[in-house]
Amino acid sequence: MFEFDPAIFEGDIGIIVLAFLGTLALGGIAFVLIDPLLSGERKMNKRKRNLTDRVANKDRISAQETAQNRRKNIQDSLSELEKQSRKKKKLTLKTSIERAGLEISLTQFWILSAIVGLANGIFVLFAGGPAFLAALAVPAMGLGLPRWVLRFLRNRRQTKFIEEFANSLDVVVRGVKTGLPVNDCFQMIAAEAAEPVCSEFKLVVEAQRLGIPLDEGLERMFDRMPLAEVSFLAIVMAIQKESGGNLSEALGNLSKVLRERKKMKGKITAMSQEAKSSAAIIGSLPILVMGIVYLSTPEYITLLWTDPTGQVMLGVSAFWMTCGVLVMKKMINFDF
Repeated sequence: MFEFDPAIFEGDIGIIVLAFLGTLALGGIAFVLIDPLLSGERKMNKRKRNLTDRVANKDRISAQETAQNRRKNIQDSLSELEKQSRKKKKLTLKTSIERAGLEISLTQFWILSAIVGLANGIFVLFAGGPAFLAALAVPAMGLGLPRWVLRFLRNRRQTKFIEEFANSLDVVVRGVKTGLPVNDCFQMIAAEAAEPVCSEFKLVVEAQRLGIPLDEGLERMFDRMPLAEVSFLAIVMAIQKESGGNLSEALGNLSKVLRERKKMKGKITAMSQEAKSSAAIIGSLPILVMGIVYLSTPEYITLLWTDPTGQVMLGVSAFWMTCGVLVMKKMINFDF
């Protein structure tokens, strides 16, 4: 059996043992008294951390949901605009006249077409051509030449529009940055821009005064001016309306893209100019040779339009020349 010996606590060793036991006892008492306070503080800090984490997670989820909703709205807007652009509307004669920038009615156009056809038929008869050729020239020239003129005027008008469109967007960007509404910027373009940008934006402004929304007005502009540049503007305005954002930055990026497209088009035109020159020389060479032969020996070449066999040969040659010119035109035109 263990017996307590008081001699153990005598001397230095006894003092050390007593100090150790006293310290151990005080530590136990302090632990019993302070541990509940520390436990409560730890639980409070843990609850604060949990609450902070839940708030942070909620904010992060909310931000993610907002970004996802914004992307979804943008995707829906783009899908809707793509569906609308894919719906190819039938190109009517009235629409062609509007796109050409002419202010004439359908009745006036048909009257002019009839005059052109009759004038060409009379010219063929007075030139010594056969009656059937004059009869063919009346509908061919009466229907073909005016429509070709419409297409030429339409392409020229669209080219002028593209040349001025990027500058007009810069006006909108500067106006929005200074605090002007988009409607006022469009009014400035309608009043100060060059044709045909001036007239197109004027129609958009007048449509807004009648209560038509801006995005619908831009869609109507795209119907009158079916260009990718106008489609880009309609898409930017539709996205800004649905999802918000910095309009000046978006339009500034669009203006930069349009200028880059313009530079690319100029490079393509310069690179294809050699092929166009070769095609023009090849296409005009038979006509020039025939004219030179007619000036030197007219009795030799007049058989082509006086003799029936020569007329057939001339018609077949004209047909194959037209096919060759169309093929060369298709080869040297680049779409981008």
